[in-house]
Amino acid sequence: MVKLAIDAMGGDFAPKEIVEGCLLAAKEFSDLNLVLYGDEEQIKMYMKKVPENISIVHAKDKLDMGEKDPISAIRRNDELSLVKAFKAVHDKECSGVVTAGPTQGVVVAAHMIIKKLEGMKRVAICPQLPEVGGKSRLLLDSGANTDVRPEHILQYAEFASIFYKLTRDVENPLVGLINIGSEPGKGRELEKEVFELLKEDPKINFYGNVEPKELLTTPCDILVSDGFSGNLVMKSFEGCAKAMGIILKEEISKTLGGKIGYLFMRDNIDEFKRRMSADEVGGSLIFGVDGVVVKAHGSSNAYAFSHAIKLARKTVLSNVLETVKQHLNE
Repeated sequence: MVKLAIDAMGGDFAPKEIVEGCLLAAKEFSDLNLVLYGDEEQIKMYMKKVPENISIVHAKDKLDMGEKDPISAIRRNDELSLVKAFKAVHDKECSGVVTAGPTQGVVVAAHMIIKKLEGMKRVAICPQLPEVGGKSRLLLDSGANTDVRPEHILQYAEFASIFYKLTRDVENPLVGLINIGSEPGKGRELEKEVFELLKEDPKINFYGNVEPKELLTTPCDILVSDGFSGNLVMKSFEGCAKAMGIILKEEISKTLGGKIGYLFMRDNIDEFKRRMSADEVGGSLIFGVDGVVVKAHGSSNAYAFSHAIKLARKTVLSNVLETVKQHLNE
């Protein structure tokens, strides 16, 4: 049985979409046990009947999506649904936590409540990129730490390699370093030092530098970067994907031929939208803390949140943390 803590009040559309996402996941996976933390009365509004594998723990407050000082809010208020859910993981009552709450608050709670793994120097936000060419790639760090040292990025690569191997059944995942050019010697001193560390590490299957334009076409399975650069790359990609959808819609509507063609290609276009949608991924993992943490998108609907739960479940079942702990001890 996989027991997960759910921050039922986190997200733009909580608790409705969060609760409905939990119902979808609970129905799909019989080995799930979901504990929802939040306003019990509001949660029950969206359940005709509480399923056997779902329970509710009342939390009277929530961390607002626009909270300007999440550190103080988390420190002073034990009644936040986010805090209660994260404490359940710290106390080993649950194996993981899923939340659509504000990113900064999630990273802070992971640091302050669950704590970093012993030997892990930094945490990293790790989203999964859309599948292209039969490969889904990981990008980290995408925003947890903007100021890092080379050895921190090396640890990201080692953690991600273990995760990818255990969850994707890829024996020796290929790691690339995001940089402004593909040739060795490119980038700042940070990238140059990281390049050498990755090249010399026998635990890393290092490909070399990868330019952002190859984000979705590189043969790499894992792409590493500092949080500042990774966040820029991720947001640029998301903006480009959104713009592509707008352009496609504009071009289709320009002519009668385009409108007729859409009728024949509607299924293909819908599949294109699905593959580019963040809903299919569900969320990002927070690597480096002593528990499985999945940060779902703040605007998650029920479908997207159910996929975030699916990601947390798969990570727990893969025993990623135990393998990483053994690696860090060694």
